[in-house]
Amino acid sequence: MRLGIFGGTFDPPHLGHLILAQEALWQLQLERIFWLLTPVSPLKSPASISPLEQRMALLEAALGDNPDFEISRLDIERPGPHYAFESMKHFKENFPQEQLLYLIGGDSLQDLPRWKNPLDLIKFSDLIGVMDRPGEEVVLEKLESQLPGLGAKLAWIESPLIEISGKMIRHRLKTGGPVKYFLPEPVYRMIKDKGLYKEF
Repeated sequence: MRLGIFGGTFDPPHLGHLILAQEALWQLQLERIFWLLTPVSPLKSPASISPLEQRMALLEAALGDNPDFEISRLDIERPGPHYAFESMKHFKENFPQEQLLYLIGGDSLQDLPRWKNPLDLIKFSDLIGVMDRPGEEVVLEKLESQLPGLGAKLAWIESPLIEISGKMIRHRLKTGGPVKYFLPEPVYRMIKDKGLYKEF
């Protein structure tokens, strides 16, 4: 089987996440995508991230009963810090016969040399699916010079360029801006009913 691993803080999960995951599933012919919920990102301040329980509830609401999507608790159930290469190593150990594709956005691909042990991430990933994001220009020659072997592992995903981010949604919620059509309806209802993100 071909399995995708889509990691992130998902704070909150929005329609951009779902559309990109759907396109990855279809274009890369994946049997399933594991949504790897990250408790704390090494590249983000812990104080800037919502509580894990809140993000888990929102992600469960976003994915619903879609059989193609499954939440992975791998990073939740092991001590931090959590790095992508270690997560992929664990997936490889648990699914030794499957083809594993790590899914990232073009912006994350640009930052890959700054990640912890990026060459190990490349080693443990059979392919790296790259989802284009608006305004990102990836210079492959430079990345390949820093991370030999990266180019051979890349699989590009063409998708609608949707300029939605968790940061933008959190800012709008704090300032009273509209977010209804940026979010899956169950996520929107939960945020409104519980008054989430007012503190951001």
